[in-house]
Amino acid sequence: MSSHATTLTQPDFSAAPLHPERPRLRHVIRRVASSLLIACAIPAAVFYGTLVVTDVWTAMVAALVWSYGAIAFRALTGRRTSGLLILTAAVLTGRTVVAVVADSTFLYFLQPIISDGVVATGFLLSLATARPIVARLAGDFYPMDHELSMRPRIQRLFFHLTAAWAALCLGKATMTLWLLYSQSLETYVLVQSISAVSLNALAAAATIAAAVVVGRKEGLLGPVPVPQLVPVRS
Repeated sequence: MSSHATTLTQPDFSAAPLHPERPRLRHVIRRVASSLLIACAIPAAVFYGTLVVTDVWTAMVAALVWSYGAIAFRALTGRRTSGLLILTAAVLTGRTVVAVVADSTFLYFLQPIISDGVVATGFLLSLATARPIVARLAGDFYPMDHELSMRPRIQRLFFHLTAAWAALCLGKATMTLWLLYSQSLETYVLVQSISAVSLNALAAAATIAAAVVVGRKEGLLGPVPVPQLVPVRS
């Protein structure tokens, strides 16, 4: 028998090629769900609960306090603050300031319609730039670098998703305007809050589904490479 028999040792992980760490799909979904919960669902629930117990002015302050409290908490604990949470806080601040200055609660509820219209316009205008708005927010949910963001499929994905979210905002503005003029205040707040969160969740699910399709094609969500067995000669 030859003295140069070949045996197999334990996997040599150091021999495996090094790739940038990519998050698993469930981590991306968890991050999106957490962002929507903190930035959209909880402020809406805080506002409605406070409105039912006290009044609309206190509800405005309560929702604003929650948003800035969440930002402060994440800053103090060293956690990244999502762009969605910052956007929500900025929108709530603008709505509250305008309502207080004008001493009009009607303007507070009218502003989401205007805000959705402005956001939709911003999304549409960003389509003419090198980085549509979705491309600028993508880093909140998936680690992006220049090489990745410049891939043709990724750029097309960002373009189409930005256009889709613009259409969603316009649709929400139209629906909210109808609710504001046709329903009582409490009914309006309840229906608008539930519908807004539900629409955002469905849109987020569709966004993730589209991103997964592109991610699979780009090899961003594939299985982790199996390390090779290294032969050792004795």
